[in-house]
Amino acid sequence: MSIYIGENTRLVVQGITGRDGSFHTRQMIEYGTNVVAGVTPGKGGQRFDDTVPVYDTVAEAVDEAGANTSVIYVPAAFAADAILEAADAGIETIVCISEGIPVRDMLRVVPYVRERGAQLVGPNCPGLIVPGVCKVGILPGQIVLPGNVGIVSRSGTLTYEVIHQLTSAGIGQSTCIGIGGDPVIGTRFIDTLERFEADDQTIAVVLIGEIGGTDEQKAAAYVAANMSKPVAGFIAGQTAPPGRRMGHAGAIISGSEGTAEEKTRVLAANGVEVATRPVDIVDIVRKLI
Repeated sequence: MSIYIGENTRLVVQGITGRDGSFHTRQMIEYGTNVVAGVTPGKGGQRFDDTVPVYDTVAEAVDEAGANTSVIYVPAAFAADAILEAADAGIETIVCISEGIPVRDMLRVVPYVRERGAQLVGPNCPGLIVPGVCKVGILPGQIVLPGNVGIVSRSGTLTYEVIHQLTSAGIGQSTCIGIGGDPVIGTRFIDTLERFEADDQTIAVVLIGEIGGTDEQKAAAYVAANMSKPVAGFIAGQTAPPGRRMGHAGAIISGSEGTAEEKTRVLAANGVEVATRPVDIVDIVRKLI
């Protein structure tokens, strides 16, 4: 099994004819993802690389190509509307790679998507990959290994680093997901932990957090109260200077809340062993599985 995407994924790429959309569409197809359609307004009727039909709207991609999952590669100014369009069309899982979307736009978008029963991953995220099955987004397929450890991360590049470390040690992954580091995102740690807990293939989870906000603390409480599967953790930003914002827009520390030290303490108190360095996750996971 897997979470959010898998063998039944029928993907529509919003922004398929743009620079990023076209490049990553080819990468996804090469990996084995079933890309059934693309959407670029005004270019309906064309075919991407002579194979993938391009439509003017997501509704057409759903009705005519049976798309159930969307990935969005459009500029920030249009990304919020692209998410809303996918939700309106009945898309089940919406993955938004676009970065720089205003917070006020996402405050409107996230409740709207949830009301329609869709799952939004992102924005400003690398997407998801089920090793050996399919990928939706920009996660590199060459570093993953099929297995039983779920990965969920706020940081894109740290996701790659931890996956690489696990793969190099022969520890495979079930699903790897980057949820994004913006202040307002569609999928939180708790959402993903709940899915991993219910996934028969996943036997352990690695949670990669960072300074700022309280999502990791909420996830820690969820692990203690609801998870039967072991969870390992890592918090980025351990050496961040006090009072300085680092990296993602969501990495903002308020007082003592949101620091790496505080997050690490709360995770440990709730049964999550936290690595000091990404490479140390390998030894922790070995103990857990």
